Amino acid sequence: MSDFINLIKLSVGSANVEDIIAWQTRRRKELRDRDYAHVTRMWPKREAELLNGGSIYWVVSGAVQCRQRIMRLDEFIGKDGIRRCGIVLDPEVHLTETALKRPFQGWRYLKPEESPRDLPKARKSEDSLPPQLSAALAEIGVR
Repeated sequence: MSDFINLIKLSVGSANVEDIIAWQTRRRKELRDRDYAHVTRMWPKREAELLNGGSIYWVVSGAVQCRQRIMRLDEFIGKDGIRRCGIVLDPEVHLTETALKRPFQGWRYLKPEESPRDLPKARKSEDSLPPQLSAALAEIGVR
């Protein structure tokens, strides 16, 4: 059994990994280069495991395509007075093997042994496949 756990989350509005990177880069500039936090309504009960090496795996166009390390969880109080969780993410985005995932709401825990593996760093310089082709390859077990 692992000492850490991951999260999996839909990246709503992203057509590809580059969209995630561009969005977070814009937000960091708006925040004057402070850490980017993905704000969510629910606070993870397994906080200690997440902070012991966990990542958030992003589902883009129906498939897991990348992940980011979770650095910490920050408390945010909204204008409505409700406590929210800011999942502070490492700026480095790691491409992963493509794994198909049906839509779901919120985030879910993802066991390390069920998490897609990272792609080799050398593959980062290659052009990314269109999401539909990447998903089709994953469906037949090629990628």
